Amino acid sequence: METLVKTFLTLILLSSIFSIASSRRGPASSSNIDWWCNLTPHPVPCKHYITTHMKSHHFPIKHKTNFRGMLLQVSLNQSITMQKEARESYQNNHMATKNHRTVHGDCLKLYEKTIFHLNRTLECLHHVKQNCSPDDAQTWLSTALTNIQTCQTGTDELGVRDFKAPSVTNNVTEMIRNCLAINMDFMKRHHTEEKTEEEFPGWFSTRERKLLQSSSIKAHAVVAKDGSGDFRTVQEALDAAAKRKVKGRFVIHVKKGVYRENIEVAVHNDNIMLVGDGLRNTIITSGRSVQDGYTTYSSATAGIDGLHFIARDITFQNTAGPHKGQAVALRSASDLSVFYRCAIIGHQDTLMAHAQRQFYRQCFIYGTVDFIFGNAAVVFQNCYIFARRPLEGQANMITAQGRGDPFQNTGISIHNSQIRAAPDLRPVADKYNTFLGRPWQQYSRVVVMKTFMDTLVNPLGWSPWDDSDFAQDTLYFGEYQNYGPGASTTNRVTWPGFHVIKSPSEASQFTVSRLLAGPTWLGSTTVPFTSGL
Repeated sequence: METLVKTFLTLILLSSIFSIASSRRGPASSSNIDWWCNLTPHPVPCKHYITTHMKSHHFPIKHKTNFRGMLLQVSLNQSITMQKEARESYQNNHMATKNHRTVHGDCLKLYEKTIFHLNRTLECLHHVKQNCSPDDAQTWLSTALTNIQTCQTGTDELGVRDFKAPSVTNNVTEMIRNCLAINMDFMKRHHTEEKTEEEFPGWFSTRERKLLQSSSIKAHAVVAKDGSGDFRTVQEALDAAAKRKVKGRFVIHVKKGVYRENIEVAVHNDNIMLVGDGLRNTIITSGRSVQDGYTTYSSATAGIDGLHFIARDITFQNTAGPHKGQAVALRSASDLSVFYRCAIIGHQDTLMAHAQRQFYRQCFIYGTVDFIFGNAAVVFQNCYIFARRPLEGQANMITAQGRGDPFQNTGISIHNSQIRAAPDLRPVADKYNTFLGRPWQQYSRVVVMKTFMDTLVNPLGWSPWDDSDFAQDTLYFGEYQNYGPGASTTNRVTWPGFHVIKSPSEASQFTVSRLLAGPTWLGSTTVPFTSGL
């Protein structure tokens, strides 16, 4: 009997091993492509493009690694076609209005960045020596997808109904979604030991932490309005930094003053550090808005794309005011970026945490509607979040998170922070509703942890999107060990996607180390966080 049991258990073990191996290796038959593509959420474009791609590669797909590489290559090829079509459409449109030009300008930039991130992902996964992980790849793929969606959002905002999207856009979107789904399997197998609490993200080196907190920093360039520095405007200094051949850390000291300009840190302008003379003294400000003919994306006073960006002791401000609609003070898609002791001030759509991994510590953020939004993986730690007085009939929405695909590793975490009424709202706070957030996209994900909430927070906590039940069963909104008069969860919304988090292991998925530099957040597409993650 004992021998039979041992034989049976051995067979089960061998069966399990065979099953795991089979999941990584496809069949060698003529249905090879169909078998692999049926593993993806969008098999039809997968089969079409992989079949076309395989005509010049006469070998069966033997491993998921090969399949992932093919999906990426095809996505990149189609993205290049998308960009080419968009450029030709713009050049041939002789009746283009200012709104057309604005939308096309945004989209060409965003398509270029999609190509950049797909290239980056391919290089990462094809070169073993590169120091990158499946988590990095998922971040860059998420960004590539977000860029395409941001282009479409701009056309809706400016009412450019006859905007001609490239014919391959839907296929590119679906192919990137396929890449995200397949790469998720690699993420689940990629385990590293992580701490649950860190003052700064693990990717932020000890040397850079010392630089960030130092009282005396040696600058490579100085900006001063009075002409006492190397440059009079911030953008001039950024343009000069972009021309340097060695892209090591480049420190720009922005001296005391109000700089009325719109700045951009371009996608290849990496390792920039802006150091001000204090958030009350160094202010970069502008007043672009959607009402004035900009998209939300292009309205930003500061637009940051270069990797490893750092800002310290600076205010980013948009002065368009509450009547001008969406008006961004800071837009960031800088991967592995840090904002320290900064202020971000506006009304609607103040801070566009657009994409990639971002960390904010000891920052002051002011706004009204959806004033922390976007599709980054972002942690706000020891920050002060102030809701301002909105327009009559409006409610304050602190967050609007833009995760549109269940495999994107994005979300907003507010940790050890404070949520209070700004001075203009405080006397009339009981006349306006203030909510922690609402679901901007299907899989919106926001967690508030160990944070003080003042009386301004509505007892329901969270708001539906436009009086509908949109995304209430697919979102993930969570609260963990918050305190203060607005923190009670007794009367919170009863949506399937809302969670009063009890488990420290579940909450730890949203800490700095796990959210920004750790393994996947996703246990499955339907229940993102379980206690075993």
